[in-house]
Formats: sequence, C-alpha cells, structure tokens
Amino acid sequence: MYKILAVLLCIQISTFAQTESGKTAEELIQKAISLRDTNDPRAVLSNYAYTSYEKTIITDSLSTSTHSYLSEKVSNTTYTTSQGFIEDIIGFQLAGFEKTRYEVLAVNLQSRSFYDEDFVIFNTRYAGILSRRGLRNYTYNIVPSDSNDEIHISFTPKRPKAIPGLSGVMVLDKEKLALKNVQVSLDDAIKIKLSQSYIFNKEANLYLPKNRALFIDKGDSDRRLSFFGGRISIGTLQEENLEEMITKKYLVSTTSNSDFSLKAKEIEIQPYAITIEPDATEKPQSFWQNYRSEDLTNKDKRSFSEIERIINAENIERRLGTINNFSVGYYSVNFFDFDLTYPVKFNNFEGLRLGLGGVTNESFSKRFRIEGYGAYGFKDKEIKYGAGGGILLDSKKDAWLSLTYNSDLEEVGNYAYLTDRRVYSLFEPRLVNINLFYKHRTTRTNLEYRIAPKLLSEFQVAHRRIEQTTPYRYINDGEEISNYNITELTAGVRWSPGSKFMKTESGINEVYDGYPKVTAQISQSIDGLEGDFNFTKIGAKVFYRLDRLNKSATELLVEGNVGFGDLPITHLFQAYPNAPTKETILQRFSVAGVNSFETMFFSEFFSDRLLTAQLKHRLAPFNISKNFKPEMVFITRFAIGDISNPEDHLDIQFGSLREGYTESGFEINKLIFGFGTSLTYRYGAYHLPNFEDNIAFKFTFNLQL
Repeated sequence: MYKILAVLLCIQISTFAQTESGKTAEELIQKAISLRDTNDPRAVLSNYAYTSYEKTIITDSLSTSTHSYLSEKVSNTTYTTSQGFIEDIIGFQLAGFEKTRYEVLAVNLQSRSFYDEDFVIFNTRYAGILSRRGLRNYTYNIVPSDSNDEIHISFTPKRPKAIPGLSGVMVLDKEKLALKNVQVSLDDAIKIKLSQSYIFNKEANLYLPKNRALFIDKGDSDRRLSFFGGRISIGTLQEENLEEMITKKYLVSTTSNSDFSLKAKEIEIQPYAITIEPDATEKPQSFWQNYRSEDLTNKDKRSFSEIERIINAENIERRLGTINNFSVGYYSVNFFDFDLTYPVKFNNFEGLRLGLGGVTNESFSKRFRIEGYGAYGFKDKEIKYGAGGGILLDSKKDAWLSLTYNSDLEEVGNYAYLTDRRVYSLFEPRLVNINLFYKHRTTRTNLEYRIAPKLLSEFQVAHRRIEQTTPYRYINDGEEISNYNITELTAGVRWSPGSKFMKTESGINEVYDGYPKVTAQISQSIDGLEGDFNFTKIGAKVFYRLDRLNKSATELLVEGNVGFGDLPITHLFQAYPNAPTKETILQRFSVAGVNSFETMFFSEFFSDRLLTAQLKHRLAPFNISKNFKPEMVFITRFAIGDISNPEDHLDIQFGSLREGYTESGFEINKLIFGFGTSLTYRYGAYHLPNFEDNIAFKFTFNLQL
C-alpha cells in the first residue's frame, strides 16, 4: 500500500503538444469522451457484479506505532442499468467502537470511476477528467512514454483559483482510448493523492476497475473532513482533545476489486443504495483473511486494542453521540435528549420565553418514547406545556404511532408540513417579529410511515380548541364566532427522488442528500366531532438546489396553497412576512428569516389561494483570509394570491395579493461570528409611497455546527 503512496507522491509530469500521429491531447480526449459508450462498463454491460475489500486508516504519521482510526469493509457490489450501483456490505469492522458507527459508510472517499461527469473526493465534487465539463475546465498535454500501446496524458485545471480541479496523468489504451490507469494530485485546502487502475477482461473486451488508493495530508488546513455524519470534523473541537483521539493528520484508504461477474443474476428492485447484512459486524478473522489483499501489519494489529483503550478511556463513543444529537438540536443526558429549541425564545406577545423539554432516546427504550416540555412567557405571564408518547410499530418502515397534547401559541396563518424535517437553529429568526398569535389546546394522534426510502408519509387526526389573543370575529353561516373548535384530518408526503439511502439494523439513513425535494399535504376539517368548520386545505412545495464546481449555488423554492370552505383567519395562508410594523428603517432593523418576505409587514396580507416563489443565487465565498470568507447571496421573491369573502373577517384589516408582490435584495453573510447583513427592496404593484417603507435592512445569522 505504501509503495502506491510513494508512487503517487513522486509523479513528475513533462508535456508535449502532439502525438506521433499528429493529434493534440485535447483531440484525443474529445475522441476518448466520444468512445465512453464503448469503454465504460456501465454503458456496455446491462449488469455486472464484483467484490470489494476496503481498508481505511487515519494516523499521526506513517511511522507511529499505532493508527488513530482503522476500518475494514467487504462489499458485494452490483450494477444494473435501471438501478445503478447497489452495495451490499457483508463485512465491516471499525476499531475501538462497541456500537457500530454506520455514518462512516456514507462518506464517499472517491468516485468509483473516472468516466463520471463529476468526480467526488471526500464528498466534494470536481469536474471529471473524461467529460464535456472537463474539456472546459482542464488543460491537457501529452506525456512521453516508453510504451507502444499506451498514451499518457496530463491534466491540470485551467482556473485553479476560480474552479479547483484535479491534476495528474491518465493512461489510455492506444487502440481503444480506454482508461488503464489514473494518478491524481490535488493541492486545494488539503493535499490529496489518489490513483485508480483498471484490468483488461478478454470476455467483455473491457477494462474493469481493479484498485483504488487515496492519500490525504490535512496538514494545518482548517478544511473539515467529516467521518461521523458531519458532526465531528478535522480541525474542530481541539479544546476537548476529541479530534486528537479520532482524527489525525493523514488519511489512507485502499480498495481492491475481485470476482467480477459480467452477467450478474437478476436482482429485485432495490430501493437502497447501501445495505448491511445483519451479521456484517460479527465476522471472524478467517473471513477477513479471505478478502484482504495483504495481511494486516503489526501496526494495524496494535491499533485495534490501542484505539479501543483510548475510546473507552476518553468516553469518546458517548461524546460522539452527544455531539451528533447536538447538531440536530438535542443534548443527551443518559436516557433523555433535551430539546435545545426550548430554553430561550423571544417574541412580541410573550416577550422573553424560557422553557425546558425533550424526548427519551434509545437508552430508555427502542420501542417507546416519552416527550414533554414546559415554557413561561414573562410578558403574557402564562405557562405553556405539552406532553405525549409514541410506540414503534415497524422498525423497517420507521412507523411510529404517537399521541400528544399541547397548550400553547401558534402564529396566525402559519402552514406547517407534517413531513418536513426538524430544522435546528440557535434561534428562530421570524419568531422575534411575529405580532399575531392564537392560543390553542390541541390533542393529536400521528402515524409516521416510510412508504419507501425516498417517500415519507405522516397522518394526523387533531382536535383544537382555539382562542384569539386579539379582537377577531368570523362570520360563519350568519353567526359571528371568535373562539372555536376545529377537528382536522391531515395526510402529508415528502418525496426525495435525488437522495440515496442506506439500510442498517438500526434503521434507514440518508447517505446522499439530493434534489429536488417535493412535499405535499391535504387537510380536511370536519363540521362535527366537536368541530365548528368544514374546510379543505391543500399545499405543495418543491425545493431544488444546484451546486457548481466554483462553489456557487442556486436555490429555487416554489410553494402553492389553496383552501376551500369555511376558513377563519387562523387557518388562512400567508407568505411568511417578516417586516415589523414600525415607522423608520432603523426601527424595523431586526433579523432576517430564511425564506420570509423581508419587506412584507405582518398581517398585511392573508389568502385562501397563494403561490410563492423564491430564487437565491449564492456566489462563491470571498477568500479574503483563512478565517474571513464572507458570502454574498442575491435573492428575489414573488407572491400572488387572493381571498374569497374577505368581509367575513371582522375586527382586522388585511389586503389581497391578487396583483403580485415582488421584492429583491442581497445578503452578505458570515462577516463576523456567523453574523452578516441584508438589504431588500419592495417594488411592483405593492410599492409603497414612502421610499423608505419599501426597504428592509436587517442582520443575518448563519452558523454551521
């Protein structure tokens, strides 16, 4: 293995403009790209399979007595035209850990093939060297070689500062222009050397991927290389010495493929990109000896016991779980996860709100959970609380049945999707500015069910007793009603067609977060069963994000809502306004939301038909210094809607969005300690007479844990 690394570290490239035949390197690359359909096994073979052995280590240096991290994995990988690559892990061991850390299996150390349009190294994309995108981003030159049946071509990024790329040499079969070997170096935020080699198969008349090797020298870089689900990162948490126990300076990973089958047996439609056999973590040493391309070194063998000693002594396994939970908004203490969104909040109605709450975890029970919270508002001087529990019906489908009760506040016009993921931030930006709430006492039963890995569903039956916090009356069948009851049935789904998932004994985990994301929901309120209204509400939204190689990104969010029947103001729709009703720009200075209309005043518009769209374009970070990399985001938002029978809503004034509402602006984020600033301007049909009333000047807050 180390011989491979030595070769990778010593590549020297000398370039010439043309081959003996007179073709330039770029012409040869263009021809090689045109021949991908005859050289890429995925294009030629309808299905094939092979077995892989992968070994990964992290170490302080190549000469220390033990490693800091060591894992081994054996997989049966099958490729089919319809399903792509499906990996079945039959053996896996991670030195030192009693509980298997499945999140490390989601890290893409490097792509399987250089025929890919994009090549991934440690979850970061680069232009593929044999792709149309590569032609735009790389300079190719021919390297002299003693071989008569090979062509050696070097590649370097054309604009490395603007678009980081790969550098190295590829070896092509002179006749077929198929890849035989690739050697790559990358000196970006970290130093990387990698190689891939291919073996010729006479039966298929193809070069098949044989070996892969990866070497990363992090050095003093602050670049994050996350093995544990993005929670533990190289270069962070040194003050706790946690990283010193787990992630060191060098990462080395080698993979060897064998037992190729060109006519793999037909497999059933497999919804998971990765599956793990139930006994994969319990394999005897005889199993590993059958698959290792070389015996473990003495250093490897010493590492198993030494890493286990360190992990136990430093209680690292428990601390990893705590940090993982913290990143999604929980702090674990024994069998209970405290919810970090409860302790401190502030809004115009409650003033300062202090609370405490959370939910039991698997240490309490894998089949049952108990949750609850309590909070107190110092301005309204009232206690809010909630309690509930759930039972796991089917672990394979993440099916939970739960019952909860809440006595709390809700924003008027808020529309929440059941299947939306929990989003954790240190504080909720819009909450500070909201001025219109209603009180509710809600009893609800929920059923969460994963129809398929990419399709989540949730069903809810809820009964709400609603009380207004400000004067409001609704005319329903000629009767004026202020406080009322609502019995509502809701069904929601969330589809992630671009994501990939892994199935383990502990559940289903997302290993690749892809786009688009589509969410839909329908609610039916029943006039009866102690409900006062009969209405239907339908909502759907689509979110798409396009990440570019130059580290810029474009996001599009489109949402449509429609309601029929007797809809009081609490259950109308709004476009998430975020402008306080104050006279001057500075008085309205506050914190910007994530997807809110910054220039739209609270309670300015309500609708029973609403369409909103938001477009964000993020520029690549400005690399001013190591610790100062601000980001600029350009934003445009649009909303159009209408409302039937506005005269049925008394004691409150609001407008219609039938003319179409538009605002545009920008954010400059991460100026200091995660804080930035934003400026947004309101224009079009709802432009206000006073110029300054159309401007929203606010601060932003972005913090990555």
